[in-house]
Amino acid sequence: MSNLKALAYEMRERTIDIIVEGKTGHIGGDMSVMEILTELYFDQMNISPENMDDPDRDKFVMSKGHSMEAYYAVLAEKGFFPIEEVIEKFSKFGSKYIGHPNNKLPGIEMNSGSLGHGLPVCVGMALAAKMNGQGYRTYTVMGDGELAEGSVWEGAMAASHYKLDNLCAVVDRNRLQISGNTEDVMAHDDLHERFRAFGWHVIDVADGNDISQLKAAFEEAKETKGRPTVLIANTVKGKGSPVMEHKAGWHHKVPNQEELAQIRKDLKERKEALLHE
Repeated sequence: MSNLKALAYEMRERTIDIIVEGKTGHIGGDMSVMEILTELYFDQMNISPENMDDPDRDKFVMSKGHSMEAYYAVLAEKGFFPIEEVIEKFSKFGSKYIGHPNNKLPGIEMNSGSLGHGLPVCVGMALAAKMNGQGYRTYTVMGDGELAEGSVWEGAMAASHYKLDNLCAVVDRNRLQISGNTEDVMAHDDLHERFRAFGWHVIDVADGNDISQLKAAFEEAKETKGRPTVLIANTVKGKGSPVMEHKAGWHHKVPNQEELAQIRKDLKERKEALLHE
């Protein structure tokens, strides 16, 4: 567990490298979602470069596709493509390493980033598994700002109707979006009650940046039968350095040299502390 926690910080460091070299990136959400992706790809999902064409592999869609830099770091660590190539080519003219998921790259199921599409598509994937008698599970990660999209709730309604207990959604609940606090932009009130009203099993992850809490939640989701599960993962936007944490201005930003030096120092210190737990 300590190794996975430290790995999340190592991949944060690589995410920073991608953003700095590419001179662009959604850094705040990259940092908040990292433990979710780490637990999914290195502990939960049956997916790897070796089985990416297997129809029985688990499926994942990064619905909050603007957090692609973190997703690149995770996919590279998993072995889908070299991290050096991502850092060198990210957001360059003619590159396939663009700012949102691109299914021309190995390991990426669908192009995403037009918010509100991930959950409905995953409903289709999960329903296909039920119809075909396949055992794979389907996962998606959404941003909390994304939940203002009506298509999310159409998908939620369909998932409950078809009793898709092979579907697990995660809300990266960092409470900030590009234009400010989510509750000021479009209030969510109690997300738990909203999803319950749509017939979902709801798990609150008090610290969505804690690997052990995420592990327990995903295991509970696997045991839940007869309805889909959503994890409300209470995360920190910009997690990893006080320079970025809890600040809406870091939704999309490239750090200057002073900020970069401090961020790198903070990430390294947290990683090394976790390695020695």
